[in-house]
Amino acid sequence: MDVDEDKVFKALADAGRRLLLDRLHADNGQTLGQLCEHLAMSRQAVTKHLTVLEEANLIVVIRRGREKLHYLNPVPIHEIADRWIGKFDRGRLRLLADLKRQLEGQADD
Repeated sequence: MDVDEDKVFKALADAGRRLLLDRLHADNGQTLGQLCEHLAMSRQAVTKHLTVLEEANLIVVIRRGREKLHYLNPVPIHEIADRWIGKFDRGRLRLLADLKRQLEGQADD
């Protein structure tokens, strides 16, 4: 496996980092302070997670004056999806995922 892919999988393995990616997906180009809002994480923890995401090329940092803006880079995720999920029929996988959600919803009732 490619070293870059290893970094991407490592970065995606952590729920906190996935949450940060979700926040950037919802509102791209946030500062550290904005990303820290409403998170049950210290500023230092968010900074460490952002470093891992940046090393995996999942985010790009652009300086604007004294601010650092963090932007989502979806390319590595797309490449992994093409390599690891693209082999399979996405339509069937989507149907199976929908069925799983329905069955799990029925189990909660």
